[in-house]
Amino acid sequence: MMKSAFSLTRRRLLGTAGAAVAATVLGNFYPGEANAQAAAVPASLATDGPFTRSTVSEIARRLSRVPYAAPASRLPDVLQNLTYDQYRDIRFKSASAVWADAGLPFQLQLFHPGFYFKDPIEVAIIQDGVAKHLPYSTDLFDFGPLVPKGIPNTDLGFAGIRIHGALNRPDYFDEIVVFQGASYFRSLGKGQVYGISARGLAVKTAEPEGEEFPIFRAFWVETPLKDGDTMVLYALLDSPSVTGAYRFTIRPGFPTTMDIEADLFPRVDLAKVGLAPGTSMFFFGPNDRVDVDDFRPEVHDSDGLLMVNGRGERLWRPLSNPSTLQISAFVDAGPRGFGLIQRDRDFVTYQDLEAAYERRPSLWVEPVGDWGQGAVTLVEIPTNSEIHDNIVAYWQPKDPMPAGSEYSFAYRLSWGGDPATADGAMVVSDTMIGRATLEGDSPLRRFVVDFAPQQLLEGKPAEQPKATVSNSKGKISNIVVMPNPKIGKGQGWRVNFELDPEGANLVELRIVLTFPDGRPAETWVYRWTATA
Repeated sequence: MMKSAFSLTRRRLLGTAGAAVAATVLGNFYPGEANAQAAAVPASLATDGPFTRSTVSEIARRLSRVPYAAPASRLPDVLQNLTYDQYRDIRFKSASAVWADAGLPFQLQLFHPGFYFKDPIEVAIIQDGVAKHLPYSTDLFDFGPLVPKGIPNTDLGFAGIRIHGALNRPDYFDEIVVFQGASYFRSLGKGQVYGISARGLAVKTAEPEGEEFPIFRAFWVETPLKDGDTMVLYALLDSPSVTGAYRFTIRPGFPTTMDIEADLFPRVDLAKVGLAPGTSMFFFGPNDRVDVDDFRPEVHDSDGLLMVNGRGERLWRPLSNPSTLQISAFVDAGPRGFGLIQRDRDFVTYQDLEAAYERRPSLWVEPVGDWGQGAVTLVEIPTNSEIHDNIVAYWQPKDPMPAGSEYSFAYRLSWGGDPATADGAMVVSDTMIGRATLEGDSPLRRFVVDFAPQQLLEGKPAEQPKATVSNSKGKISNIVVMPNPKIGKGQGWRVNFELDPEGANLVELRIVLTFPDGRPAETWVYRWTATA
């Protein structure tokens, strides 16, 4: 294993007796609470030393007791202003991957610092309960002709990490997970391509004072077992408002799952915080094609927010690209799951040979334990391009986290498709909106919502259901429920209705579909907004 050339001169955070000593050494680094205000940024985090499950939590706890200081940049001038093309011309050597020749089921690769990624990220490898600092070296990378010359071979840190393994076939190591930029990370299931991202934490999202982006400052990666199918890594989160310790247990497949355990240590009273945030893109779809001039029918990484609330009700909220910022809060207690879903998996829906939107993963969040009271919060931001992630969804606890407190939670992320339903249960397959009449500038809008079973109930097609449509403003008329034999292998249903907003700029809508045999159906919820 590689050893840092700076291991004897840089201050160590991990001591020689596990987590308790880690806290003591950090105390030495910050010499006394009385001098905390003058404390400097730690020179090193992921250093050599014993490692236990509590090590990162001890570091985060102690770090939270001093004022935040941004990581000190180690970038030399030659890397300060790289262009996009120059940065892409730096490539990690796959032969230099950690465990490349060890015959293990996973390999670890690193991202070079530069371009947007200037914060130094530290990495350590854990084996047999001991962490070993992984130093930067120019020998790990290939530098193309676009890259400026003269990059020093000193420990600059990295810009992130990525894990490779046999996801799609046994003889090739696919990229499975990437951690790069703030606390962002992304993954995918077998047969999929990257799309939606997750974050460690959302702080002040869409707030007037501006969003705060915590960063993963250091990673500790466990050496995988030779016959194992999981990767375990730890991450230290830091920001002006909060520190945190995260443990990821990653299992590739369809879906790829991540069991995440997190401890948060607020520096300030933390009220505007989002747990298990997902970040995605919705440009346009059949419910939102106003002023769209594009050959593709739909463009999005996710087309809906799915929720299973504490009462077991399953709600589907189609996404939109609004003309103004929209924030929706679905108040709940003890949520069972939520996530941003890419439901439509047919190529003809997107007609994009390069982007392959039909292969983008859904991201489903399953809380472990009782998350208490709060709200699934959806943020929809206007965008004029598919290159911008404009959708965010997360759980916001009802009660603030006081400064100096500790907050622990756990959840599972599934990167793949929809979470399963009971046989015969109806889910929303399409939401289509357009004008209701050809007459002039009529305000009437027609809504067409299709429901289809996710798994067929053989031999028992559903009888005619009843649709209850409710609205917060305006007037609903012409509710029609009819069979749709073109979907769900002939077992689909279509609900039509018209909305007259009566001058309202925002109308909350809901459809509850009730079947005579009691089979469950998703509740369709939607926020209609007038186009600016």
